[in-house]
Amino acid sequence: MNPLEHHDNQTDQAVRTLVGLVVAAAGTATVLALVIAIRQPAQANDLIVLLTITSMIAICTTMKAGFRLRSAHYSVTWSETAIVLGLFVAPTHWVILCTAVGVAAAAGIARLSRLKTAFSIGKNTLVATAAGLALAGYGSGPDTLAHLLAAATVGYLVAVVADELITLQVIALVSRTPLPTLLRTDWDLRLLGTGFRYLATLGTLVVLFVDPRLLPALPALVLSLHLAYSHRVRGRAEQQAWQRLARTTDALNVIDLDRVLTTAVNQAGELFSADQVEIELTSAERTVQGSGGRISYDGPSARLVSDAPAQIETRLRGVDGETDVGILRLRFHRPVALSERERYTLRTFAAALCTAVCNAQAYAELARAADGHAHAAGHDALTGLPNRRALLERGERMLDRRHGGGVIALLLIDLNHFKEVNDTLGHTAGDQVLVQVAERLRAAAGPADLVARLGGDEFAVLFVGLPAPALAAVRADVVLAGLREPFLVDGIRVGVEASGGIAAGTGAGGIDELLRRADVAMYQAKRAGQRICTYAPAQDTADLGRLWLGGDLARAVDNREFIVEFQPIVDLGTGDLIAAEALTRWRHPVHGAIEPLRFIATVERSALLPAFTAAVLDQALDAVRQWREAGFDAPVAVNVSPRSLLDTGFPDAVHARLLAHGVAPGSLYLELTETLALSRLEVVDEVLARLRALGVRLALDDFGTGYSSLSLLSRIPVHELKIDRSFVAVMESSVQALAVVRSTVDLGRSLGLTVVAEGVESERQRQTLWQLGCAAGQGHLFGRSMPAERFLAVLQRGTDGHRGRLAAALHEGAPVIRLPPRQSPEDGKRHDNLPNWPA
Repeated sequence: MNPLEHHDNQTDQAVRTLVGLVVAAAGTATVLALVIAIRQPAQANDLIVLLTITSMIAICTTMKAGFRLRSAHYSVTWSETAIVLGLFVAPTHWVILCTAVGVAAAAGIARLSRLKTAFSIGKNTLVATAAGLALAGYGSGPDTLAHLLAAATVGYLVAVVADELITLQVIALVSRTPLPTLLRTDWDLRLLGTGFRYLATLGTLVVLFVDPRLLPALPALVLSLHLAYSHRVRGRAEQQAWQRLARTTDALNVIDLDRVLTTAVNQAGELFSADQVEIELTSAERTVQGSGGRISYDGPSARLVSDAPAQIETRLRGVDGETDVGILRLRFHRPVALSERERYTLRTFAAALCTAVCNAQAYAELARAADGHAHAAGHDALTGLPNRRALLERGERMLDRRHGGGVIALLLIDLNHFKEVNDTLGHTAGDQVLVQVAERLRAAAGPADLVARLGGDEFAVLFVGLPAPALAAVRADVVLAGLREPFLVDGIRVGVEASGGIAAGTGAGGIDELLRRADVAMYQAKRAGQRICTYAPAQDTADLGRLWLGGDLARAVDNREFIVEFQPIVDLGTGDLIAAEALTRWRHPVHGAIEPLRFIATVERSALLPAFTAAVLDQALDAVRQWREAGFDAPVAVNVSPRSLLDTGFPDAVHARLLAHGVAPGSLYLELTETLALSRLEVVDEVLARLRALGVRLALDDFGTGYSSLSLLSRIPVHELKIDRSFVAVMESSVQALAVVRSTVDLGRSLGLTVVAEGVESERQRQTLWQLGCAAGQGHLFGRSMPAERFLAVLQRGTDGHRGRLAAALHEGAPVIRLPPRQSPEDGKRHDNLPNWPA
């Protein structure tokens, strides 16, 4: 049994129960009235009055204003008028008996069903009983017209209220409508009908009181009132029917087929008062069935079992009579004959539904076509990847939301020598390779990343949600690693190499600028013979903002506008100073303080690089001498331009500066970066070897941000690794960054190198790095960059009474034992007395 059948059975049972209660109560009243009538028999001359009352009740019961609800018909009668009038000319017990007989006769003439007959007799008998009791309770009074009318008013109101409550309760159960809703529905029309019948009742009593000879005129008056009310009822019903039809056709004016069908099923049930509605779409092979405002079935067309045997079926044809999309079925529990107005409404509704279905299907087809065109406009036809247009659109959206979603970066990929594949194996084979490249890139990228084909053999990967820009190189290496294995094309293994350029998103210039920078980095990688290269402003000749800086360089060097500040490097365990990094600032007389990122690249490309480097070394080594004289023996780290490593005279210049300031070579660290100058050039190896032979120590800066980090360690004799600040900043929230930090510390320990963490901003970061085994760090937690004099003052002031201590010790009172860094034989012979950094 489906839920609809269960609901219908429950409703029928409730209706039968209620009717049974009404009949039982009415039967009790009838039996009591019969007992009284036997004890007080009527006289012969009273029989005519009783017969008149019975006839009047029977006639008034047949005076109906009818309506249909579902498959049942209901009507509003004048029976309470006849009952109240009868109570004024005969005893209550006789009126009860006359009511039962008169209503039974009217039901027999109308051939009502047994259930309706029983309910009609029971309801009207209870109405007569209630009205009689009300009149008896009102009591007798002076024999005046006013008292007569007041008593009639009381009796009539009780009769009307009893009739409404009993009738509306049954209608509420049948229609599954809450009783308060029914009470509000057409209340004005019901009140108007009640007023008509009340006036007829009072008019009859006035005539009987004033002059009984006027009684023959009453039937005409009553008939006129009945016809006026019936006309009003029919007019209201017609008006409501057309309003419901208009609302229904408006509700069907939607473009979603599901909503059209759901609305049609629900609205048709209300519009035609059907027990169940079913719509079958022959073109879509789909059937929707529902009842009581609920959808009970929506799926493929099938022969559905229904408990409503009576059915009215209508083809869904358009107004042209040619379009036919399906069938509309209205089902009822009992046979129903639609009125002419309902048949016209059904034809209009079917045509509107057909039009709505056709419109929704046409819109869905247009939407599918539009989606197809939109997909084609934003995707590559060969690989199915998003194209350049899609990359630019999504990239702009991601840049707009970058503040809440992490860093984005773009990897631009170009296949090396791909033309040879097309020339050798043909373009069909080349297309197969491109398709396989797209599949591998898509598999290697993250779920939120966008892989696109820009055209030809050029691809792009948009990384989103990166914790730090430095992680873009790690992700890019993973993506390109997927292209290492040869591709299988028609049984032939084809190897493809690729070059990649990385640019991190800053929002300046939008995604177009990001794509341009990635292109610059990619061609830099191709020229250097590297697989991946990260965008560096120094290699970007399109940056015109540096031109005005170049004209001021000579004056800046001559006027000593370049000032060196120092940031402390401390022992993470004790908080004591162990070194300082020299950071250059340009105090421009017009533009104010200029950050190194804006002028270093211009300096490196100019002929003033040696003079600039000498000025920086002079200030840094002079500061070391001052600190030593004050009792602080701390080395200084100076960043070295990659271009200086191509100058064979650079080691001699460094040696001259050390001698001029009387500083031991071991007190100078030169920080190197992973750039083109460090890749497989003999002159670089020679310069580095000479610097190491002098005793100058080498540090590899920003370790982990470049692809060649490990390969550099195998060639360059460095003493120190510096972990890039971007990894330190997110190591507590990024598993990848934490892995880079841990592996760098472990690598440094295994190679006997000092590891310095940059960008330490909090005690929690300090604790984490110390626990990982990192011994040294620098960052704002210990001090920002500052001039040499202020730096010396901070050292002298110290912390917790300890000179040279810049932070409280993590393990106060517990000595920390460290192993010195391993040295080469040359280091042991020439520089045994140089101060060593902690390992």
